[in-house]
Amino acid sequence: MASATTFTMMMHILCLTLCSLSLFCSAFTSQDYSNALEKSILFFEGQRSGKLPSNQRLTWRGDSGQSDGSSYHVDLVGGYYDAGDNVKFGLPMAFTTTLLAWSVIEFGSSMHNQIENARAAIKWSTDYLLKAATAAPNTLYVQVGDPNMDHRCWERPEDMDAPRNVYKVSDQNPGSDVAAETAAALAAASIVFKDSDPYYSAKLLHTAMKVFDFADRHRGSYSDSLSSVVCPFYCSYSGYHDELLWGASWIHRASQNSSYLAYIQSNGHTLGADDDDYSFSWDDKRPGTKVLLSKGFLERTTQEFQVYKAHSDNYICSLIPGTSSFQAQYTPGGLLYKASESNLQYVTSTAFLLLTYAKYLSSNGGVATCGGSTVTAENLISHAKKQVDYIMGDNPAKMSYMVGFGEKYPQHVHHRGSSLPSIHAHPDHIACNNGFQYLYSSSPNPNVLAGAIVGGPDNRDSFSDDRNNYQQAEPATYINAPFVGAVAFFSAYPTTK
Repeated sequence: MASATTFTMMMHILCLTLCSLSLFCSAFTSQDYSNALEKSILFFEGQRSGKLPSNQRLTWRGDSGQSDGSSYHVDLVGGYYDAGDNVKFGLPMAFTTTLLAWSVIEFGSSMHNQIENARAAIKWSTDYLLKAATAAPNTLYVQVGDPNMDHRCWERPEDMDAPRNVYKVSDQNPGSDVAAETAAALAAASIVFKDSDPYYSAKLLHTAMKVFDFADRHRGSYSDSLSSVVCPFYCSYSGYHDELLWGASWIHRASQNSSYLAYIQSNGHTLGADDDDYSFSWDDKRPGTKVLLSKGFLERTTQEFQVYKAHSDNYICSLIPGTSSFQAQYTPGGLLYKASESNLQYVTSTAFLLLTYAKYLSSNGGVATCGGSTVTAENLISHAKKQVDYIMGDNPAKMSYMVGFGEKYPQHVHHRGSSLPSIHAHPDHIACNNGFQYLYSSSPNPNVLAGAIVGGPDNRDSFSDDRNNYQQAEPATYINAPFVGAVAFFSAYPTTK
């Protein structure tokens, strides 16, 4: 608790200093960031599968997928649709959950009246992941819906008539990547619920340990086991080593069980501890793991974790212009640019890591070492802020890339439920092929998917508000999840004059 108080005091002094020096003063107020925080969490209600609760706030949605798993004699009701379709993909859902939980762990103290909504967003996923992990021994259910069939339809989740096939990994058909990410999600969430619901927290951690053991004992990539139903959609391009180290790191943090520290020490080098990688995403966990483990060295000088601090520095230095190892690409308007498809997922995850690493560095006055120069926590916060503010509308187009935030935001979002008439406005069934008229319509989406962050602009800051342009116009849960933590931080430290 003392370290959190110290961090809070340090941040107040730091932000006042920065603004007085005019290094960065906000285009947005604390209220703006609080509004963005509320909406970024609200978005998850639009992605819910299953029977909706009585306190559902995005009321244009209805119940869906209520028999998921039944034909396989397993209860797989609940969880989230990943993006603009109606498939429940286990790997991005688990990663989303881990990042939502990490957002609360690091910045929950700044969420104030949104903390319960944030916990509810996490629990909607962990309730599903618990069922998927405990339905059968040596088995993890990892997907509901055949994406190849689902993508042939444009229909509301409430109307789904595409097959709801169920897919699993097992000791015979392993999936260490998706299983270890599920373990990470459950372990991180156990920290979130430790005080508010100790029983649930213990259940999450116990299940995380079992799922991790399954992932570690039966090694293999789920892409090899499930092939065309996960590839190319969420193919595990980075393999499964990164998830094993990530999962062990989260269970160690949640449990402080020395056996997981021993696992990290024994296996770290073969699982990627010595690799420098520069993209943190649902596929590749290496930069996130380095930052997560650096905490042990920075806050407790645990020497075993010094290597992770060094590699975290390498990652950070690659992002900061002017350092000897700078290699990131930015648009003319200053946005980090990684890929033509769903680029903002990399922006939000990077901003989150910058802020989290700044917090860890601040615990002992540390800096990131970039060759002969150093980068301070203030530099990292400033850099993260530019990315967050760009998404919120401080960009050449003067456009917010969060639906429902600001005066100008995307109107033609690539999202089935949002683009079709609500089940309440149009109760009659809209069949698979009959929905395509809404995909191709030039009219704005009738249902506002509040808080959704879309894929975002191209490398020249240009954005096509076109429902057919899924690369730029499709939202996803893993774009929003780390943004929750970032805007929570800036709602408390907006650095305005």
